[in-house]
Parts: sequence; C-alpha cells; structure tokens
Amino acid sequence: MKASYELPDVRGLRVLLREDLNVPLKEGSIGDETRLRAALPTIRSLSQRGAKTVVMSHLGRPKGKPDASFTLRPVAGRLSELLGTKVAFVEHCTGAEAEAAVEALAPGEVILLENVRFHPEEEANDADFARRLAALGDLYVNDAFAASHRAHASVVGIADHLPAYAGSLMLTELEALHRALDDPRHPVVAIVGGAKISTKTGVLRNLLPKVDSLIIGGAMANTFFKAKGYEVGASLVEDASLDEARRVEADAAGKLLLPVDAVCARAVAPDQEVRIMPVDQIEPGWIILDIGPESIRQFAAVIASAATLVWNGPVGVFEIPEFATGTRALGEAA
Repeated sequence: MKASYELPDVRGLRVLLREDLNVPLKEGSIGDETRLRAALPTIRSLSQRGAKTVVMSHLGRPKGKPDASFTLRPVAGRLSELLGTKVAFVEHCTGAEAEAAVEALAPGEVILLENVRFHPEEEANDADFARRLAALGDLYVNDAFAASHRAHASVVGIADHLPAYAGSLMLTELEALHRALDDPRHPVVAIVGGAKISTKTGVLRNLLPKVDSLIIGGAMANTFFKAKGYEVGASLVEDASLDEARRVEADAAGKLLLPVDAVCARAVAPDQEVRIMPVDQIEPGWIILDIGPESIRQFAAVIASAATLVWNGPVGVFEIPEFATGTRALGEAA
C-alpha cells in the first residue's frame, strides 16, 4: 500500500475512503466522537484537493443484515457539523442508489455509504462484493487502522481492484507503532484486549518477541482460561482457538500475563447483580465481563514499570458502566 503523500492528482477522481467510524450509538446519539475527529484530516485533505470522496465504514455487529440501531445516518450528520460542509448519507453501500449518488458528486463533495456490515459478504471478504464496492471508485484509500487486522471486503478485498493508498491517520498510527516496537525504550509492555483471539493471533505473535510483558484482557482471555482447563461459566469462548491459545502461552516464555480475578454477571446488560470471582473458580451460569480488582492491581504495577506501552482493545465490556472499571483503571495507570 502506497503512502497518502504519494497520491496522484485526485481532482475529479472518485476516492473510496475506508474509515473506522464505529462509534457508540444510543438512540441515535453518538457517545464518543474520537474516531470521527480522527478521520477528519484525511477527509478534509481529499475534499480540499478536489476529490469526490466516498466514505465507507462499519458500525457495531449487525450480523450481516440491515439493523436500524447500527445505521451510519447519525454519523453523517455529525461529520457534516465537524467538517463544516454537508456529508450526504446514502442508504446503501452498493447498487443503483449508491452508484447514482457517486455519479452526482462534484469535486470536493463527500458522501457516506451505509454500514458495510449490513451485508454478510463484507466479513466473508466476498470477491464479488469487493468488486461492487470498487466499482464506486477510481482509487482506494485505507484510513481505518483499527479495522485493518480484519480480512474484510472493504479493507482487503477492494485493494485487489483499485490502486490502494494509506490515509493520514493510518500513517500516523503506523509511525507510532514503528517507534514503539522497532526501536522502543524497555521495558516494553503490551495490553491486548477485545473479544477474539482468532482475529488477533498475528498481533500476538508479532508482539511476543518485541515486548517484555504481554497483558491479555477482555473476552479473549476466556479462551486462555478454558485452554488451561478452567471452568468459565457462560463466558464467551472461542473453542476453535483453544490450541492456538496454548501455543501462544507456550511461546510467550513467561511474558504472558492473564487476569487472576474477574467481574462477573449473569447477563451482558446494565443493572445486574455483580460478583468478583477468581478466574479458576467461575461458577456455572456466570459470565466474565471485566478484570477484577487484584488483576487491576497487578497490571497497574506492570504498567508503572513500563518505558513503552502499546495497547489494543478494552479489557472488559466497557460500554456498560459496571464493566468499564478495568479498562478505565488501566488507562489511569498508563
């Protein structure tokens, strides 16, 4: 992928721009604008250079079908306010309506397509779906660093059909990662959270030789627990990745740090009865939803010793206040 400063003259060209606009939405209201503001420099630059900018993104996990609670329409409205220029919203990301909206674009104008995950072909990296997306552009710019570990059609597949470049946010993140991992100050501590080990196996294997400590949190840790033979109750686990978890832990040579206690509830929802349990004593029917206080204490001490810290993903279901304590505490420790 070429760097964005190597972009050709884009005036009048249709630029398909993949951003990560996966913001928290509640009743159509955006809870955190960080990702929107991070996308502004690339969108502004393309607009100022006269591109016809076609923005793509996912939002949430709609499971491959339209879901009004995951529409990007509110995002288009807020982007319009932040940019100071109208960002038109298109209710589809492929097909006749999307094609007509792109055809009507004037140089400098911006549109936002509907959630690409409303189509199961997106997460399957379907070649025909990638081709239909690519038909909307003359070139492709990937600015979605936080989604670029996923082999999805709008991230990977589309680059098979169009000249591909990196956006300014992507370059900024890659440069920061280069400084942190290729020439870091030691000790180097990495925190990797989120739900699935299967989507981050490459990240973990790349980090292990470069870090002094690797902290695992989030639902990903549950797979490591089960791989050890622990009871995990009704917690989310990737059974197909148990062997991979064992291999990662074996390769870690003592660098891997897992939670020792967990905040548990019977449902992934607010206002639940909450209990703290040791990770090797999770009771049937209970779900691990955050790291516990002893895990926070141990991880905070490791973070305090770090000269370089790399962090990817939350260590709990931070969208729900009862299960946000661990992620917030590690952020405060950092």
